[in-house]
Amino acid sequence: MVQVDVFWSYGLGATFAVGASRQLRARRAAAAGQPSLPDVGTPLLSRWSDPYLLRALLFLALVFVPSGLWLVWAFPDWETMQVGTRDMPVWLVTLFALTNVTQGLVGYLVTEWLLARGRTYLGYLQVLFGYLGMFFLLVHGWDGTGYQRFFSPDAAHFRAWSGDWSAWLTSDVALSLYGMGVILVPVLLATFAHWHVTGYRLSERAGDRPRPGRARTSALLLATIFAAALGLAVAAHLAIAWLGAPLGVPVAIALVVAALLPSGPVHRLHAAFGLPSAPPQRALRPRPAVA
Repeated sequence: MVQVDVFWSYGLGATFAVGASRQLRARRAAAAGQPSLPDVGTPLLSRWSDPYLLRALLFLALVFVPSGLWLVWAFPDWETMQVGTRDMPVWLVTLFALTNVTQGLVGYLVTEWLLARGRTYLGYLQVLFGYLGMFFLLVHGWDGTGYQRFFSPDAAHFRAWSGDWSAWLTSDVALSLYGMGVILVPVLLATFAHWHVTGYRLSERAGDRPRPGRARTSALLLATIFAAALGLAVAAHLAIAWLGAPLGVPVAIALVVAALLPSGPVHRLHAAFGLPSAPPQRALRPRPAVA
């Protein structure tokens, strides 16, 4: 959906950076003292030579953006949360496609910046925040009807909402999402797990403990997305729906903060990933010889 993809793409970019945390840390350490390309001044290990960033951008541009544009054209009501039609201005669709890449880039760079400074929990939280924003809009929306908009295939069904969402499961919208999920989800999980596990194997000689394989790594990522982010979004929605906005919003914020505390479930999920906690050691630059 147009409104939620800004958060989703940010979370996707952050996910790729967390998956490659050890490789990025090693690149940061190796980049210190590297010579520059002649006549250009660009470091050999510059940010724009990062292969993990390249693959993240390729995923966003070749998988994520096409799926969003497909949904905008085929189901404009649903993709705009029942507020737009196919008559929406072309600049809006163009901006939507653009932000699906740029927000992912921002998510990756912010997370990489935090990881490089040893702020691994804050880096991991970028994944959670991206998905939390996405799910809160899907569940609550801006007026408490987010889930109704999601489970309505078009504006007519939304206006006639009766509480029965089961028919949506076999709608054309849902079938399209199933087909896209068959491609998007396995590619995301496989890439994240491969990078994460490979990073551990590359750093075992440096004293890192061996870690679980790809299956558990994928399960931890799914738990972050669907147990932590979706669970907090549902809890926030229920607090606001039951208590009203004046009281429900502070309660929702308190629930999220409590979950993020060192003793909370989100921090335990982060600990299970075992991300590197110290900033990369910078290589010493050779001192010039003294005449």
